[in-house]
Amino acid sequence: MSPTPSSATQPDQSTVVIGNFDGVHRGHRAVLARAAGLDPSLPLVVVTFWPHPVSVLTPGREPLLLCSLQRRIELLEAAGASQVRVVRFTRELAGWSPQEFVTKVLNPLNPRHVVVGRNFRFGHRACGTPQTLAEIGRGRFDVSSLDLVHVAGSSTSSTLIRAAVAEGKVRQAAKHLGRDFEVQGVVVMGDQRGRTLGFPTANLVLSSLYAVPADGVYAGWLIPAGGPEAGHRLPSAISVGSNPTFDGVERRVETYVLDRTDLDLYGVDITVEFVDRLRGQVRYTGVDPLISQMTKDVAATREVLRQDS
Repeated sequence: MSPTPSSATQPDQSTVVIGNFDGVHRGHRAVLARAAGLDPSLPLVVVTFWPHPVSVLTPGREPLLLCSLQRRIELLEAAGASQVRVVRFTRELAGWSPQEFVTKVLNPLNPRHVVVGRNFRFGHRACGTPQTLAEIGRGRFDVSSLDLVHVAGSSTSSTLIRAAVAEGKVRQAAKHLGRDFEVQGVVVMGDQRGRTLGFPTANLVLSSLYAVPADGVYAGWLIPAGGPEAGHRLPSAISVGSNPTFDGVERRVETYVLDRTDLDLYGVDITVEFVDRLRGQVRYTGVDPLISQMTKDVAATREVLRQDS
């Protein structure tokens, strides 16, 4: 969506939710649920921004993203959004006054209600607050702002989830996401070494823009988007790292689907869900110790997924 000035013809009224929504975690979904309950007869329009504002304002300091824009849109729609409007974040937009932001982004949506998180900021140098938004909208739309959601005594935020993922604490990340942390991509041809060891893997080489769990071995699931197993959650042992036993350099996500040597997933879009971390990455002295450990990893994966189901 490219913001445009409001025209004389107004669309039907709506409830509007504004935010970045990286990961669409429990806190984000609480905002959408609150918004949807204000007036169920109105469409729920979600306004989000791309790319991440920090990547525009201070390039090189932007956070690793928890999901792609397309996945964000899918998750927002699953959480109840009637429409998702993507606003391209630019330096020009960052320089708008709060009034300009409302005029160019919100007014064309003809909101009756606007819902934001308590920490929402907008306008030049982030000078606008939810109170600013309410003052500008007085007489045209009302504004609700929500506190952060707390899980196990911690405030849910994309920042907290990124930190948990970076440390391999995928169970902690899942508690705040409300689902297992996942990565997505197209399966590429790897070294094909796993097949010779008896553990063929589906390999992903992920963009440096996205969060990936700390190096190590994890129990989880692989979900193909195509092929005979499309949509099925397949129990998997997942390795993240550069495969130091074989002097690997490229960091990958390699997923072995338990008891399956017949899968042909090259070129298929897959989702890999991380349930729990089993161990860190280790450099082994040869193939036999590695196979022994992989056998143990598969047994541990079975037990984790059995308890998780």
